[in-house]
Amino acid sequence: MITLLDPTFSQLNEFLHEKSFSKIFILVDENTHEYCLPVLLGNMETDLGFEILEIEAGEEMKNIQTANQLWEILTEMQADRKALVINLGGGVITDMGGFVAATYKRGIPFINIPTTLLSMCDASIGGKTGIDLMHYKNMVGTFTFPERIFVYPKFLETLPFKELRSGFAEMLKHGLIADKIHWESLTRINKLDIEGIIPHIETSIGIKQEVVNKDFQEKNIRKTLNFGHTIGHAVESLCLHQGNPVLHGEAVAMGMIAETHLAYLEELISEEDSTVIIECLQKYYPYLDISDFKDEAILDLLWNDKKNADRKINFSLISGIGSCVFDHQCSEENISKSLDFYRKLINA
Repeated sequence: MITLLDPTFSQLNEFLHEKSFSKIFILVDENTHEYCLPVLLGNMETDLGFEILEIEAGEEMKNIQTANQLWEILTEMQADRKALVINLGGGVITDMGGFVAATYKRGIPFINIPTTLLSMCDASIGGKTGIDLMHYKNMVGTFTFPERIFVYPKFLETLPFKELRSGFAEMLKHGLIADKIHWESLTRINKLDIEGIIPHIETSIGIKQEVVNKDFQEKNIRKTLNFGHTIGHAVESLCLHQGNPVLHGEAVAMGMIAETHLAYLEELISEEDSTVIIECLQKYYPYLDISDFKDEAILDLLWNDKKNADRKINFSLISGIGSCVFDHQCSEENISKSLDFYRKLINA
């Protein structure tokens, strides 16, 4: 269940009073510790004891070493199966915290309080938890729903512009795969700021939640949410491995451009639609330099994508603005052509 919090956090306090938790553990990074935790603690009404668990910010922290440290801390603090983990942060915190809670003592309850646009509209929703393995994104994880998700849009005021833009990519994706009107509304935003984005958050949340409700464990239609992520995740992983991490939304935007062209090459969309979509995405997102990444390196990661089966690279590709197909198998030739298309954009 997803709830938009009022300024007093009354819905969160009602939830805490209704449940019989033994203790509360609040997972934050240094950014949410400074900017968001004081707001939470200033409004949270509970007689329960709580502990603050802090990790460094960044995708590079989403690994088994960090998870092990958190498991050890929970053990040392004698957290039992009635303890509650509150994940206060962006996608890394909700992915990591959810994974740690879902696996500690075979599962303890957790809630998500997303603080970034990306986590509000996408990462915290849907019950996917996970960590990265080597430089493979989200390779280890579980499907485990949080007890609740509480969204407080005013946390967006703490974000730098790049983080806001990163989350906006997932909102654009929701429109492209499922709702043409949502896409058109978003692409009419000329200046990316909180005032322009907030009115559209509930629609994006609703699209994500509807898809998840139909297919929790990603057997079919939920795969459409991976549009832009197959190539985007590969590039994000290579950048992370190179020691030059990029924001998730920037990689997804790059992936959506390449995969939109791939959809055109696969004759799923018209050249006109592909041009309109790509030009819209270019309006919001800077070019990512992938000239150092050989096709072979990207393809190696694509072959290990979680959606693959029967030694085939499966894509989720748009079949029009507002519709998407999944388990679409593409030739390596067309994948390479889509990567070359993106590389050439910098000189276009």
